[in-house]
Amino acid sequence: MSEIINLNRMRKAKARAEKAREAADNRARFGRSKAEKSLDEKRTSIDTARHEGHRLPAKREEEE
Repeated sequence: MSEIINLNRMRKAKARAEKAREAADNRARFGRSKAEKSLDEKRTSIDTARHEGHRLPAKREEEE
């Protein structure tokens, strides 16, 4: 036979685990120094500029 489980206890344990995961994400996102934030922002802007630099020019249908 299978083991009997308390559904309320399982639901609450799942909610606790989800809150713990969300708290870890928030610590990683907001628990950084100003230098780390600015470095991440600079890296993102450089990556965006590099990505946009490889974009092909738009075709013009008027230039036939």
